[in-house]
Amino acid sequence: MSRPRTSTTSTSLAPRQIWTRARGVLLVLALILIGGVALATVRSADHHGHLDPRSADANGSRAVAEILKAQGVTLQVVTSLDEATAAAGADTTLLVTTPDLLTARQQSTLHRTMTTSGGRTILVGAGASSLGTLAPGVTAATSASVKVREPDCSLPAAVRAGSVDIGGERYRPVAADATACYPADGQSTLVVLPASQGGDTVLLGSPDLLFNERLDQQGNASLALQLLGSRPHLLWYLPSLSDASATEGTPEGETPTGTTDSFFSLVPSGWLWGALQLALAAVLAAIWRARRLGPLVTEPLPVAIRASEATEGRARLYRKGNARDRAAAVLRTATRTRIAPLLGLATQDAHAPEALLPALSSRLTATDANPSDLLFGPAPTDDAALIRLAEQLDALEREVRTS
Repeated sequence: MSRPRTSTTSTSLAPRQIWTRARGVLLVLALILIGGVALATVRSADHHGHLDPRSADANGSRAVAEILKAQGVTLQVVTSLDEATAAAGADTTLLVTTPDLLTARQQSTLHRTMTTSGGRTILVGAGASSLGTLAPGVTAATSASVKVREPDCSLPAAVRAGSVDIGGERYRPVAADATACYPADGQSTLVVLPASQGGDTVLLGSPDLLFNERLDQQGNASLALQLLGSRPHLLWYLPSLSDASATEGTPEGETPTGTTDSFFSLVPSGWLWGALQLALAAVLAAIWRARRLGPLVTEPLPVAIRASEATEGRARLYRKGNARDRAAAVLRTATRTRIAPLLGLATQDAHAPEALLPALSSRLTATDANPSDLLFGPAPTDDAALIRLAEQLDALEREVRTS
């Protein structure tokens, strides 16, 4: 005698099933990661020599530097604050490429030099972190896109240059003697502030007109040469975090004030938006791949199950859930379905009291219970009443069969 086969059913997924479901999402994430790394590599390569007068890259500034040299302007590239302040004078233009990179102590030192040297200082892309010290009385507004803008001011250099590619930081000067040019939504992207000793400070919202790739467009070359070539000497200051003056007076282990100390501040705003879009895409992919409820699908049973076992199992489920109403409804429906053909009724009339009860009353002789209560009555209130209902339905069906 052979043993009955048993089957173990589990709702957990096998490793192969997990891999099949997840490999599509993992492939998309891998492609996005590879694309991000490649894009970051390209972007980092693009910033090589950014605004460097020795660089011939698209974002370098060698073109304007060579033209200035040809016009007799001497050019000196410095990377430390000490070199910049030592060489500054009345006959010097000091160009600071990234003033926001300077610490608070460096900014104070640079501002003292700006006010006493009598020369011109050009601050490129100075933001809120440096304006308070380097350009008191000027507030920064949100940045604007770089595009062709008209001067809309009386500054001779701007009038001669005409339209240029400018944008970036926008400024709101308070001083009445300040000259504001190239407005963007009501705020200026170029501001000239007179200083003591005959000098001045120029706030340039973006460096684009100094780039090699843009110098020959619009009036970029004219404005760049006039701003940078107003004195016989040009100091091109490229601030660096390796400058010794950046850590002077800072306790060991602390980040110098004014330098970047947050990971997110190192991430360009475009990448933050990209990460947000990636997170949204991941949520949508999770919703798409999540388990969804749908219509029941019939499948062949792995083993043959006796009808009595299935009935007993279903009864146990009803009992566990105290579903006496469902159990009584199943018993009554089955009884009505079986006795309807015996009474000469169609199957669709088996569950209609007005059709079933008259035909049933003519076949009954000695039934204690009311047929209407048995077949269409309320649900039993306890297990004993449910058992009694089952016995009465069984007796009713036997009487119909034997009558």
